[in-house]
Amino acid sequence: MRRGRSLLARMVLAASLSVGAAEGIEAAPSSRLTAQPLSEPTIELIDAELVERIRGVLESEIVVLAVENQNRRRANPPQSVIDALDAQWRAEREQTKQPLIAVTLASPTSNYLTRIQAHSLGLFTEIILMDASGLNVAQSNITSDYWQGDEAKYQRTYKVGPNAVFIDEAEFEDTTGTWRAQVNLAVKDPQSGSAIGAATFEVNLTELQRRKHAR
Repeated sequence: MRRGRSLLARMVLAASLSVGAAEGIEAAPSSRLTAQPLSEPTIELIDAELVERIRGVLESEIVVLAVENQNRRRANPPQSVIDALDAQWRAEREQTKQPLIAVTLASPTSNYLTRIQAHSLGLFTEIILMDASGLNVAQSNITSDYWQGDEAKYQRTYKVGPNAVFIDEAEFEDTTGTWRAQVNLAVKDPQSGSAIGAATFEVNLTELQRRKHAR
Protein backbone atom coordinates (compact mmCIF):
# COMPACT_ATOMS: atom_id res chain seq x y z
CA MET A 1 0.00 0.00 0.00
CA ARG A 2 1.42 3.36 -0.99
CA ARG A 3 1.17 6.17 1.53
CA GLY A 4 2.29 9.74 0.99
CA ARG A 5 4.52 12.20 2.77
CA SER A 6 1.56 13.72 4.60
CA LEU A 7 1.07 10.45 6.44
CA LEU A 8 4.75 10.33 7.35
CA ALA A 9 4.59 13.88 8.66
CA ARG A 10 1.49 13.21 10.74
CA MET A 11 3.10 10.17 12.27
CA VAL A 12 6.15 12.00 13.62
CA LEU A 13 4.36 12.99 16.81
CA ALA A 14 2.30 9.79 16.99
CA ALA A 15 5.05 7.21 16.48
CA SER A 16 5.41 5.05 19.56
CA LEU A 17 8.39 3.44 21.22
CA SER A 18 6.87 -0.05 21.24
CA VAL A 19 9.20 -2.80 22.39
CA GLY A 20 10.08 -5.67 20.03
CA ALA A 21 11.86 -8.98 20.51
CA ALA A 22 15.64 -9.10 20.29
CA GLU A 23 17.25 -12.13 18.65
CA GLY A 24 20.57 -13.15 17.17
CA ILE A 25 22.75 -10.66 19.01
CA GLU A 26 26.36 -10.57 17.83
CA ALA A 27 29.02 -8.54 19.61
CA ALA A 28 32.52 -7.54 18.65
CA PRO A 29 35.20 -7.66 21.37
CA SER A 30 35.66 -4.46 23.32
CA SER A 31 38.72 -2.48 22.25
CA ARG A 32 41.09 -0.85 24.74
CA LEU A 33 41.99 2.35 22.95
CA THR A 34 43.18 4.22 26.04
CA ALA A 35 44.24 3.53 29.61
CA GLN A 36 40.62 4.02 30.74
CA PRO A 37 38.95 0.62 30.22
CA LEU A 38 35.29 -0.06 30.90
CA SER A 39 34.61 -1.83 34.16
CA GLU A 40 32.08 -4.04 32.34
CA PRO A 41 32.25 -5.61 28.88
CA THR A 42 30.15 -4.08 26.13
CA ILE A 43 27.97 -7.17 25.81
CA GLU A 44 26.96 -6.82 29.47
CA LEU A 45 26.27 -3.11 29.29
CA ILE A 46 24.20 -3.37 26.12
CA ASP A 47 21.68 -5.96 27.22
CA ALA A 48 18.51 -7.40 25.71
CA GLU A 49 16.41 -4.69 27.35
CA LEU A 50 18.23 -1.93 25.50
CA VAL A 51 18.19 -3.85 22.21
CA GLU A 52 14.42 -4.31 22.56
CA ARG A 53 14.03 -0.59 23.20
CA ILE A 54 15.94 0.18 20.01
CA ARG A 55 14.00 -2.39 18.02
CA GLY A 56 10.79 -0.78 19.22
CA VAL A 57 11.86 2.47 17.55
CA LEU A 58 12.59 0.62 14.31
CA GLU A 59 9.19 -1.08 14.36
CA SER A 60 7.36 2.26 14.38
CA GLU A 61 5.39 2.87 11.20
CA ILE A 62 7.18 6.07 10.27
CA VAL A 63 10.50 4.21 10.13
CA VAL A 64 9.17 1.23 8.17
CA LEU A 65 7.38 3.45 5.63
CA ALA A 66 10.44 5.62 5.09
CA VAL A 67 12.62 2.60 4.31
CA GLU A 68 9.98 1.03 2.07
CA ASN A 69 9.48 4.29 0.16
CA GLN A 70 13.19 4.71 -0.51
CA ASN A 71 13.53 1.06 -1.53
CA ARG A 72 10.84 1.68 -4.15
CA ARG A 73 12.43 4.92 -5.38
CA ARG A 74 15.92 3.46 -5.53
CA ALA A 75 15.35 -0.20 -6.24
CA ASN A 76 18.63 -2.04 -6.82
CA PRO A 77 20.70 0.99 -7.85
CA PRO A 78 23.92 0.23 -9.75
CA GLN A 79 27.17 0.78 -7.88
CA SER A 80 27.91 3.79 -10.09
CA VAL A 81 24.78 5.54 -8.80
CA ILE A 82 25.61 4.64 -5.21
CA ASP A 83 29.15 5.96 -5.60
CA ALA A 84 27.88 9.19 -7.17
CA LEU A 85 25.44 9.82 -4.31
CA ASP A 86 28.12 9.07 -1.74
CA ALA A 87 30.57 11.40 -3.49
CA GLN A 88 27.93 14.14 -3.61
CA TRP A 89 27.29 13.79 0.11
CA ARG A 90 30.98 13.94 0.98
CA ALA A 91 31.45 17.01 -1.22
CA GLU A 92 28.43 18.78 0.28
CA ARG A 93 29.92 18.42 3.76
CA GLU A 94 32.55 20.96 2.69
CA GLN A 95 30.13 23.30 0.88
CA THR A 96 27.51 25.86 1.86
CA LYS A 97 24.92 24.44 -0.56
CA GLN A 98 23.89 21.00 0.64
CA PRO A 99 20.78 19.82 -1.25
CA LEU A 100 21.20 16.09 -0.58
CA ILE A 101 22.14 16.58 3.06
CA ALA A 102 19.36 19.11 3.58
CA VAL A 103 16.58 16.98 2.11
CA THR A 104 17.71 13.98 4.18
CA LEU A 105 17.95 15.83 7.49
CA ALA A 106 14.68 17.69 6.90
CA SER A 107 12.61 14.55 6.36
CA PRO A 108 9.90 13.64 8.89
CA THR A 109 11.76 10.44 9.74
CA SER A 110 15.00 12.28 10.46
CA ASN A 111 13.01 14.62 12.71
CA TYR A 112 11.58 11.59 14.47
CA LEU A 113 15.02 10.05 15.02
CA THR A 114 16.34 13.39 16.26
CA ARG A 115 13.53 13.44 18.84
CA ILE A 116 14.36 9.89 19.89
CA GLN A 117 17.98 10.91 20.42
CA ALA A 118 17.01 14.04 22.35
CA HIS A 119 14.54 12.17 24.56
CA SER A 120 17.20 9.59 25.42
CA LEU A 121 18.92 12.31 27.48
CA GLY A 122 22.43 11.49 26.36
CA LEU A 123 22.11 7.73 25.95
CA PHE A 124 21.93 7.79 22.14
CA THR A 125 24.50 10.01 20.43
CA GLU A 126 23.74 9.16 16.79
CA ILE A 127 21.03 7.30 14.86
CA ILE A 128 21.30 6.25 11.20
CA LEU A 129 18.59 4.54 9.14
CA MET A 130 19.60 2.71 5.93
CA ASP A 131 17.72 1.23 2.99
CA ALA A 132 18.22 -2.17 1.33
CA SER A 133 21.30 -0.87 -0.50
CA GLY A 134 22.92 0.65 2.58
CA LEU A 135 22.13 4.24 1.57
CA ASN A 136 21.01 6.65 4.28
CA VAL A 137 17.25 7.08 4.61
CA ALA A 138 17.20 9.27 7.71
CA GLN A 139 19.53 10.27 10.52
CA SER A 140 19.84 12.40 13.63
CA ASN A 141 23.22 13.94 12.70
CA ILE A 142 25.24 14.57 9.54
CA THR A 143 27.24 11.43 8.83
CA SER A 144 30.67 11.36 7.19
CA ASP A 145 29.28 9.45 4.23
CA TYR A 146 25.96 8.58 2.59
CA TRP A 147 26.55 4.90 1.83
CA GLN A 148 27.06 2.40 4.65
CA GLY A 149 26.85 -0.70 2.46
CA ASP A 150 30.56 -1.46 2.71
CA GLU A 151 30.55 -1.34 6.52
CA ALA A 152 29.81 -3.93 9.21
CA LYS A 153 26.79 -1.95 10.43
CA TYR A 154 25.02 -2.97 7.20
CA GLN A 155 26.76 -6.19 6.20
CA ARG A 156 26.27 -7.87 9.60
CA THR A 157 22.61 -6.90 9.89
CA TYR A 158 20.67 -6.55 6.63
CA LYS A 159 22.84 -9.15 4.90
CA VAL A 160 22.38 -11.61 7.77
CA GLY A 161 18.63 -11.52 8.29
CA PRO A 162 15.64 -9.66 9.77
CA ASN A 163 16.49 -10.41 13.41
CA ALA A 164 20.23 -9.72 13.17
CA VAL A 165 21.88 -7.53 15.80
CA PHE A 166 25.56 -6.57 15.68
CA ILE A 167 27.15 -4.71 18.60
CA ASP A 168 30.40 -3.16 17.43
CA GLU A 169 33.48 -2.76 19.60
CA ALA A 170 33.68 -0.02 22.22
CA GLU A 171 35.68 3.10 21.48
CA PHE A 172 36.76 5.96 23.71
CA GLU A 173 35.67 9.43 22.54
CA ASP A 174 38.42 11.83 23.56
CA THR A 175 36.43 15.03 23.00
CA THR A 176 33.70 14.01 25.45
CA GLY A 177 35.62 11.62 27.68
CA THR A 178 33.02 8.90 27.15
CA TRP A 179 32.93 5.37 25.81
CA ARG A 180 30.72 4.69 22.78
CA ALA A 181 29.54 1.59 20.93
CA GLN A 182 27.31 1.16 17.91
CA VAL A 183 24.29 -1.12 18.17
CA ASN A 184 23.30 -2.19 14.66
CA LEU A 185 20.06 -3.94 13.75
CA ALA A 186 18.21 -5.06 10.65
CA VAL A 187 14.94 -3.26 9.91
CA LYS A 188 12.18 -5.66 8.92
CA ASP A 189 8.81 -5.52 7.23
CA PRO A 190 6.19 -6.22 9.91
CA GLN A 191 3.99 -8.10 7.44
CA SER A 192 6.46 -10.26 5.53
CA GLY A 193 9.06 -10.44 8.29
CA SER A 194 11.86 -9.93 5.76
CA ALA A 195 14.74 -7.48 6.17
CA ILE A 196 14.20 -4.20 4.31
CA GLY A 197 17.07 -2.11 5.68
CA ALA A 198 19.32 -1.53 8.67
CA ALA A 199 19.90 0.97 11.45
CA THR A 200 22.68 2.11 13.75
CA PHE A 201 22.25 3.51 17.26
CA GLU A 202 25.45 4.86 18.78
CA VAL A 203 25.18 4.32 22.54
CA ASN A 204 26.98 6.34 25.20
CA LEU A 205 28.32 3.47 27.29
CA THR A 206 29.51 5.79 30.03
CA GLU A 207 25.97 7.10 30.50
CA LEU A 208 24.51 3.61 30.25
CA GLN A 209 26.91 2.38 32.92
CA ARG A 210 25.98 5.31 35.18
CA ARG A 211 22.28 4.49 34.86
CA LYS A 212 22.82 0.82 35.61
CA HIS A 213 24.85 1.59 38.71
CA ALA A 214 22.24 4.12 39.88
CA ARG A 215 19.46 1.52 39.92
